[in-house]
Amino acid sequence: MTELTLYHNPRCSKSRAALELLEQRGLAPTVIRYLETPPREAQLAELLQRLGIGARALLRTGEPEYQTLGLAEPSLSEAQLIASMAAHPKLIERPILVAGDKAVIGRPPERVLEILP
Repeated sequence: MTELTLYHNPRCSKSRAALELLEQRGLAPTVIRYLETPPREAQLAELLQRLGIGARALLRTGEPEYQTLGLAEPSLSEAQLIASMAAHPKLIERPILVAGDKAVIGRPPERVLEILP
């Protein structure tokens, strides 16, 4: 069985719904409460590779930190965006399910089912 890891925010309804979908299927992913245990820059870079997206696509643009840090600036590099997410984990879109070498953002929550083995 492929190990499942869910980057989870229990205060987020989408994140809770994704976890519930997995549990309804008898799956018990390793849950990482990423606001309490933020991923390091290298972990974020690896997540982005598994997701197949750039850093900008993982940013929560509605968070106050997005505006405060000037992250809408198009000249910011991937490394700068990743560093901002590592320093301010509220900026990371959620939930993220990792299954082996694949990952998906659970928006809508049913998307987590797409990568199940």
